[in-house]
Amino acid sequence: MNEQNLNEGQEQQAVVPSSEETWNEDTYAAWTSRFGTPAEAAAKLNKDPQGRLFPLHHYLGEIQGKKIMNLMGSNGMKGVALALLGAEVSVADFSEANARYAAELAEAAGVGLDYIVSDVLKLPEEVLDGSYDIVFAEMGIIHYFTDLAPFMATVCRLLTSGGRFVLRDFHPVTTKLISSKGSTAKVRKHKVDGDYFDTSLEEKRVSYSKYLPASAHVPGSEVKQSVVYWRRWTLGELVTAAARSGLVICELAEEPNLSSDVYDKGIPKTFTLVAEKR
Repeated sequence: MNEQNLNEGQEQQAVVPSSEETWNEDTYAAWTSRFGTPAEAAAKLNKDPQGRLFPLHHYLGEIQGKKIMNLMGSNGMKGVALALLGAEVSVADFSEANARYAAELAEAAGVGLDYIVSDVLKLPEEVLDGSYDIVFAEMGIIHYFTDLAPFMATVCRLLTSGGRFVLRDFHPVTTKLISSKGSTAKVRKHKVDGDYFDTSLEEKRVSYSKYLPASAHVPGSEVKQSVVYWRRWTLGELVTAAARSGLVICELAEEPNLSSDVYDKGIPKTFTLVAEKR
C-alpha cells in the first residue's frame, strides 16, 4: 500500500512509493547494472545460450522439446537460455521485479517464457500436474527452506514419470564448516570453526528490509515481515529428503571452484544432485 504525505500548507497530496515498490525497482536496477538492459542481456544470450548454462547443461541432458521448470529462477537468465535451446520453460519465483526483468529479457530474445510469481511451496494446483520433464533449482536457494519435505514433494508433483530433478547449490563444507579470509589465492586463509551438524535456524534480514518505513522496525508483528530464516543442510539431509520423497538418486557430484584452478584448491565449493521420478 502506498504511503501518503500531506505537505504542510499545501493542498496537493504527494504519493510516496511503498517499500515493496522500492525494493522491486532496486532489484530490477541491480540486474540492469550487472547484466545490462534486458535487450543487451538478450543479445549476449543469443550468441551463446549453452554457455550461460555451464555446468548445468551436463546434468540436464537433452533440452530440445523438453518441458522445464526452474524453481526460484530469479531474473530468468537460465530460463531464457533454455528456451533459446528449444525448451518449453516455466520459472517460479516470488519476486515481481525478477518477473519483470525476465519477461523483458524473453521478449528481447524472441522466446516464450511462462513466469509464475509465487512462493514455490504454494504453486497453483494447475501447475502441479506432473507434466515437467525437468525441474531444476540452483545456487543459494536450498537454505531458504526450513523443512525439505514440502520442497521435495513439490518437485515430485511437478515431474512427469521418468522426469529429472537437478539441484545445484553451495557445498555445505564451505557454508557450514569452513570460514575464509583473504581475497586472493596467495593470501587466502581457511579455518575450520563451524559445526557441520548444526541444525539451528539463522535469522537473516530480507534484501529489501532497509527500505521499510521506520514504523516497520518497531517491535511487534510487523518486524517479522523483514526477516527470513535460513537452515543450512548437510549433504546427507538433502539426499535423504530427496529419496524419502520418492525420487531415485542418480548422481551426487561434489565440485571444486570451477572458476579457478588455484583459488580454494582442494575444497568442495558446490554440489549437484540429480534424481529421477520413477
